[in-house]
Amino acid sequence: MAGLVGEYEVKMDAKGRFMFPSDLRKQLSPAAQENFMLNKGFEECLTLFPMNEWEKLSAKLSKLNLFKPQNRMFYRLFHQGAKQINLDKAGRILIPVAQMEKVGLKKELVLIAYNDRVEIWDKAKYFSMIEDNMADFADLANEVMGEFGDDTE
Repeated sequence: MAGLVGEYEVKMDAKGRFMFPSDLRKQLSPAAQENFMLNKGFEECLTLFPMNEWEKLSAKLSKLNLFKPQNRMFYRLFHQGAKQINLDKAGRILIPVAQMEKVGLKKELVLIAYNDRVEIWDKAKYFSMIEDNMADFADLANEVMGEFGDDTE
């Protein structure tokens, strides 16, 4: 997989389900189009991993030295609330109530696909976060991308 990409606005129904976008589903490997791992993201969002990507990440994490307290704490915090979910026959994802409440998801959601994951945001919170950080985008780009140097040779 070259990496997931895209921003998708979806609506969640009263039961906590939303239709998984077909354009996003087409980007997934055939083996990962129905099974996912859902857990808390680093900001006020949830993170959805295709199961094959979750397994790769889990393999990396299994190499952590769990005799170090910070590694154990990271492992606990990262896996806290993680839940395997599947698309239903209609192509929807059901978000457990506890996870919805943790990040304050309402009816309108934004799915942000990048690299090996999809973040699930409440639409208002997502666009507020983007707006709050847009003024610093040039500095952030310089800080992050400056590490690569000039590759024009």
